[in-house]
Amino acid sequence: MKTVAIIGGGITGLSAAYYLTQKNKANNLDLKVILIEANHKLGGKINTHHESEFIMETGADSIVTRKANVAPFIEELNLQEEVVYNATGISFLYIDGELKRIPDDCIFGIPMSIESLAKSNLISAEGKVEALKDFYTKNETFTKNDSVGLFLESFLGKEIVERQISPVLSGVYSGRINDLTIASTMPYLLDYKNEYGSIIKGLSENKQKFQGTGKSKFLSFKNGMSTLIDALESQLSDVDILKGVKAEAIEKDQERYRITCDDQNVVEADFVVLSTLHTTAQKLLRSEELNQDFDQFKNSSLISVYIGFDIPDEQLPQDGTGFIVAEESSLVCDACTWTSRKWEHTSLNRHLLVRLFYKSLKPIYSTLRKLSEEELLEVALKDIQNSLGISSKPITYEVTKWHETMPNYHIKHNEIVKSLESKLETSYPNVILAGCSYYGVGIPDCIANGEATANRIVERLS
Repeated sequence: MKTVAIIGGGITGLSAAYYLTQKNKANNLDLKVILIEANHKLGGKINTHHESEFIMETGADSIVTRKANVAPFIEELNLQEEVVYNATGISFLYIDGELKRIPDDCIFGIPMSIESLAKSNLISAEGKVEALKDFYTKNETFTKNDSVGLFLESFLGKEIVERQISPVLSGVYSGRINDLTIASTMPYLLDYKNEYGSIIKGLSENKQKFQGTGKSKFLSFKNGMSTLIDALESQLSDVDILKGVKAEAIEKDQERYRITCDDQNVVEADFVVLSTLHTTAQKLLRSEELNQDFDQFKNSSLISVYIGFDIPDEQLPQDGTGFIVAEESSLVCDACTWTSRKWEHTSLNRHLLVRLFYKSLKPIYSTLRKLSEEELLEVALKDIQNSLGISSKPITYEVTKWHETMPNYHIKHNEIVKSLESKLETSYPNVILAGCSYYGVGIPDCIANGEATANRIVERLS
């Protein structure tokens, strides 16, 4: 019998455990799987909080529908009847002191048609003309290891990147777009540019890939995102799950590994999956050689503030689902989701529920992270009043701080991952990195990485 120890019970670790058990049953592998999670609950950043009539997510609030692995995974877990889709209201950008509509037919603010570019009220006529150079300027230098910000600016122009694309894209990937690679964000953009001669034309020709289920681009569950975690856990009856147990060190013992835990328990394994933040993996391995790579990774931070009001969400000033804040703005927040409008299941009586995000990209974050929850609430209420004109007192709120836990895929990220993989293969064979610190931040990417990790282990066993 071979033993696989998975350290980290977030969505990647759970997916790896799930796929390993499936393959173990199908192929009679005689495999033992152990999952070690430091918290007393599984799910990592996925956790649903129920308060009064409201449903609030401390981490991810949805899953993007356009990824090919999403629907089959939900069907395997028999969750089809639990799925809910987002309302398809308008998204706004708070810029120039007001809410302005982000054009339809865009992905991360990048127009997918000439019509979308033409209708944008975020950029000037001169900016629109400049963006048209995308259709006649060839790519002769950019590769997927180059900056996605510089790539977009070279072919679409500075104005549309700064005013329409950057606020959206930097928000999704928790980093300034000039510091993010094409490979770690949207590698298909370079493929489209090279194949079609135009980013816009390439997106237009492949538009169906980005439209999800009908017009609904995201899905959640009637009782919140923890439904997915609970369903996965229920499938892991053959897995030894150690909750509230912190792995403290990994030592190589001939061809196997010894994992020392804080409860004095020692787990011995043939394979170790490190489905944790890179900082945790680094502490577990305690290798000077690996530290040279680990030290080059970067994490960002985030504060989330939910606020529930005893007023109908019809009092929102626009028919939309939220806004993103431009870099130069009087607001402190980076974005605001009108949760009760976007996700009807989150407010039983259709009262207003909003969620504000405060990210470490702004210098003010260093001050915000020192504030108490009550002080952060006051900051959020001021942002709500200044942006939406709503000054009502809240009936509930929920503050979550994710400090130094959001992976930032900077220019050298992929290079560092490859270097680490090579060194691990030599010094720690069968210790496998997994999760969003390395391979993708979205839930579908994490599920896919969990499956790929399981496949890798099964291949080595055979």
